[in-house]
Amino acid sequence: MAEEEVAVRTEKVKRIQRVFINLLDSYSSRNIGKFLSTSVVGASLEEITEEEEKHDEDKSAVPEASSANLKEGTFQIVGTLSTLETPCPNFAMETYYAISREDLLMHLLECDVIIYNITENPQQVEEAIWAVSALNEEISHFEKRKVFILVSTVMTWARSKPLDPGDSEIPFTEEDYRRRKHHPNFLDHINAEKLVLKLGKKVRKFATYVVAAGLQYGMEGGILHAFFKLAWSGEVPALPVFGDGTNVIPAIHVLDLAGVIQNVIDHVPKFHYLVAVDESVHTLEDFVKCISKSTGPGKIQKVPKENAFLTKDLTQEDIDHLLVNLRMETLIVKENFNIRWFAQAGFVENINSILKEYKQSRRLLPIKICILGPPAVGKSSIAEVLSKYYKLHHIKLKDVISEAIAKLEAIITPKHVGEGGEEEGEEEEEAETVEDAQEFLDGIKESLEHNAEFVCSLDASDEFLKERVMNLPESIVAGTHYSQGQFLRALSSYRDRNTEDETVLNYFDELEIYPIHIDVGKLEDAQNRLAIKQLIKEIGEPRNYGLTDEEKAEEERRAAEERLAKEAMEEAERQHKEAAETAEKIARWEEWSKRLEEVKREEKELLEAQSIPLRNYLMTHVMPTLMQGLNECCKVRPDDPVDFLAEYLFKNNPEMQ
Repeated sequence: MAEEEVAVRTEKVKRIQRVFINLLDSYSSRNIGKFLSTSVVGASLEEITEEEEKHDEDKSAVPEASSANLKEGTFQIVGTLSTLETPCPNFAMETYYAISREDLLMHLLECDVIIYNITENPQQVEEAIWAVSALNEEISHFEKRKVFILVSTVMTWARSKPLDPGDSEIPFTEEDYRRRKHHPNFLDHINAEKLVLKLGKKVRKFATYVVAAGLQYGMEGGILHAFFKLAWSGEVPALPVFGDGTNVIPAIHVLDLAGVIQNVIDHVPKFHYLVAVDESVHTLEDFVKCISKSTGPGKIQKVPKENAFLTKDLTQEDIDHLLVNLRMETLIVKENFNIRWFAQAGFVENINSILKEYKQSRRLLPIKICILGPPAVGKSSIAEVLSKYYKLHHIKLKDVISEAIAKLEAIITPKHVGEGGEEEGEEEEEAETVEDAQEFLDGIKESLEHNAEFVCSLDASDEFLKERVMNLPESIVAGTHYSQGQFLRALSSYRDRNTEDETVLNYFDELEIYPIHIDVGKLEDAQNRLAIKQLIKEIGEPRNYGLTDEEKAEEERRAAEERLAKEAMEEAERQHKEAAETAEKIARWEEWSKRLEEVKREEKELLEAQSIPLRNYLMTHVMPTLMQGLNECCKVRPDDPVDFLAEYLFKNNPEMQ
């Protein structure tokens, strides 16, 4: 038994494979890496059972993977990052940024599988060519076989001539890859494909493959993200279709592309060029109309192709993909691989699961906020602020009522029955209306289950509301129900309809949606700022896209203005403080100087007062004798006048005499 366990463990260790993927922080590579990090090596070699073929609602959700807690036997993912600021993906064992080609080659040699994805970043084509060439030169040092997979794009087929000039609907398959003609903007891609296929010929230790992927969709991004974002924002009445929209676009779910790559690694097939597309034949109009109907305004608008270049979220490569007209079918993948498809039938047929995973990946959550309360409590002003903060549509009661009346009037308008059986056509339209209504109702019920719906109950005492209305400016009151008579009737009617036993809040309680109660009167805030702040705290952060480029620029401009204003205020405050300190110093100096002069004057007066007796004494007793001595000294003219004068004063001292 112990020997069997050791053998099993040894076998598992042998099957572990280290996989390198470039730019793990890009949409496509990130999802491929995450998929492989949760996939057991060799799992695609097993046949798929009938139960596994059944659609699973949670199938679109890829299990979260982390380097600290990987399932035993899964692929070990390493790779490069595009920027240093990008955090290391939690499914990756190692990541590298801006390393030398020498170090990068060393890491590539440590891997069993090298995947270079050139579908998103054209600058990676040159690195992919270098990588496959450098590895080819090291074949003699390979301890075991390595697999190199170039994930390219069907745009290298974009200008291929039809297989049958008389029937343009015949699709291309992998067998036709030698006849492919590339789009002018994808010359580097097809050159990379040719080199990869050439280096892998007749070399046992180095198997090379090219996987030409269709337009990738699913999860959080892809080229179609621009349309999802435009639809979600609700800022346009219709989504744009560039050109006539009849061009067929080969496409594939990004996780199905990852499944194809998993099968290539496990099977190491003898076919070296594969096409990865789903079974759909969708046009650009099909894609856009589906997005618009599922999460947008429900309408599309055909615009000139040149308008695509005005869309900031689309690059030149993205536009080329959207405007391609190409029919493709994958035979090798369907006949030889075991893929657990996420969207085999295509984008339109799987839009519900695609939209679900898109919202989950981007953490988008529709928020519905219902604000209830008596008249003049601040419903409209608070709703307007919240709608801007959460980027929601502000539905005004008056507009809703007007629209409802218009629809009712249109319904009750007499219909004229003409010839040719128009009644039957009208019955069909009514049937479609019923179906649409049922679909709409089902959507509402689903929204109640999955979306955030917040009910805010605002209230205040009648005295507070009356005082608020009385203090409103006449310009605001004019033409509204805030005139004294109308307001009192409206307030009384509201109180009568909303008794303790019968209120709209009871309905939400039954749905287990518990209202947020705020007594506006107790907040003592005429502008309702405190109420808005409390509601935002209860509802939480916006579940929406981040700021647009314009909003970011506006926020940066506003922040710069605030910073400059703050710096100017601080500078003015500093200058004011310095001026005050200087004035205080000058005042102190003047006061000190004044006091010093006063002290000097007092000392002088004191000295003068103290010197009077001495001066009197000198004038009386000293000066006469001194004057006589000086006169005598002038007469005698001694050799030492000082000594003579001292002797004279000593002899003629009046006190001595």
